[in-house]
Amino acid sequence: MARSAPVASELLELDAVDQTPPTVEDSTIGCNKSIPILKIAILVVGTRGDVQPFLAMAKRLQEFGHHVRLATHANFCNFVRSAGIEFYPLGGDPRVLARYMARSKGFLPSAPGEISLQRKQMKAIINSLLPACTEPDLDTGAPFRAQAIIANPPAYGHAHVAEGLGVPLHIFFTMPWTPTHEFPHPLARVSQAAGYRLSYFVVDLLIWWGIGGFVNEFRKRKLKLAPIAYFSTYHGSISHLPTGYMWSPHLVPKPNDWGPLVDVVGFCFLNLGATYQPQKEFTQWLQDGPKPIYIGFGSMPLEDAQNATNIILKALKDTGQRGIIGRGWGDLGILEEASENVFLLEDCPHDWLFPQCSAVVHHGGAGTTATGLRAGCPTTIVPFFGDQFFWGDRVHQIGVGPAQIPISELTIESLSNAITFMLQPEVKARAMELAKKIENEDGVAAAVDVFHRHLPEELPMPTSLLEENDQPYLLQWLFEQVEKVCCLPCS
Repeated sequence: MARSAPVASELLELDAVDQTPPTVEDSTIGCNKSIPILKIAILVVGTRGDVQPFLAMAKRLQEFGHHVRLATHANFCNFVRSAGIEFYPLGGDPRVLARYMARSKGFLPSAPGEISLQRKQMKAIINSLLPACTEPDLDTGAPFRAQAIIANPPAYGHAHVAEGLGVPLHIFFTMPWTPTHEFPHPLARVSQAAGYRLSYFVVDLLIWWGIGGFVNEFRKRKLKLAPIAYFSTYHGSISHLPTGYMWSPHLVPKPNDWGPLVDVVGFCFLNLGATYQPQKEFTQWLQDGPKPIYIGFGSMPLEDAQNATNIILKALKDTGQRGIIGRGWGDLGILEEASENVFLLEDCPHDWLFPQCSAVVHHGGAGTTATGLRAGCPTTIVPFFGDQFFWGDRVHQIGVGPAQIPISELTIESLSNAITFMLQPEVKARAMELAKKIENEDGVAAAVDVFHRHLPEELPMPTSLLEENDQPYLLQWLFEQVEKVCCLPCS
């Protein structure tokens, strides 16, 4: 069980008697400084693929003795808790966010109604961030006060919460967010190199135009901070914050113009497949023929699932391949008649599944891309929005997959050609070579190491927002539980 960090009053008492709070052992973290045991809030907005690498990091931090809370959408409550990590719900619905992103191609609203819907989602997320860092555990009532925050950029209010609480913030993400001259912001799709670095500032400005009012209201009413007058999501620049990118440097090396505060740590795998037990029917199907091709689009919504399914079935038939179709959130795999060469799969850990496959076709989520490459699978990416196009470009550039096929351009011919490309022996050889390099990395360990390394030498004492006594929160929780029980007959 994780050890809880001392609250502010305990730290003061320790100082008075010339003691120090418990620390992480220096020899285990790869940096030459004493690291106190901390209460850490991890704030993650996105789909399951966004949450999964942070859950792997949370487990490793907890092994060091830190008290870790992972705050994300309510949809992933069981997923987080099943890994032994404390959960706290954030606002927003990832299904709604994914549908919006797919319709708007990742950024610009596709209709006036989309603007209102997305703004409501963002406001709900931002308003839930402070409770996620300060409220007691919803089940036990145990007090929690974050002494450090880890977050991904789509949480948006993370930097302001860290400022209000007076605690360090470390950004981690699976796609580029720090300005660079080497490639454009994945949401911008700029073709000219002269505009690469500028694209990051443009994206930040457009985001700020959408949520700036919510952020300043949040700063004023909840954090008791002055509103910010400049046009940026961050109080300054993300380049001034410690930032770790969760991808392999063998796939995307760290740009030369990213400074010492920025690290490329490697892919962060959760390794769910180690305990997975497949159904006997599925195991038997795998054994009854050559390795199949996996085709699935995960959390991505489909406007016409039946048409996409028909394209997949015809392409598999034309290339003479067996296939596994992942149903996902888009309800892919609506079959008019059963086929012994196609297996429909509801849910299965990709790190178990992909080594059973000859190649993979998917939407290009960072986590799915990482797992396929670690399994040595040639990869075809069918992007829907955002960084999926970025990963599609990278996979093709290093020769482990064909040119990406945007979902709007998916046809029987394009998918058949992609499958034929992936089955070439030289493509498989390049994929296996990359897999060996990825297998030798430990992104989770590196992520925890850079988090420890970038912590300030002396952690600041909590500000007034954290100086409240924990007891009233515990009493409040008790009263809330009594209220729930008393109100049961009425409800």
